[in-house]
Amino acid sequence: MIDIKSMANWVVYAALAVIGWLARALWYAVKELRTDLARLREELPEKYVLKDDFREDMKEIKAMLGRIFDRLDGKADK
Repeated sequence: MIDIKSMANWVVYAALAVIGWLARALWYAVKELRTDLARLREELPEKYVLKDDFREDMKEIKAMLGRIFDRLDGKADK
């Protein structure tokens, strides 16, 4: 018959096995997240524009449109 000490040992072994399996699963999940994050850092600049860059470009476009409208207004007056 199994005594209490050996039963407790089996419970501890089972608990450690479950904890080890969870730790391994978390380790690989974190590793996969790191590779995904590295790939995202490479891909983001190709697909999206920073707000500051967009604002600077919009200022240039607005300035060009302002000059065009000023010229058109000058042509319409003549």
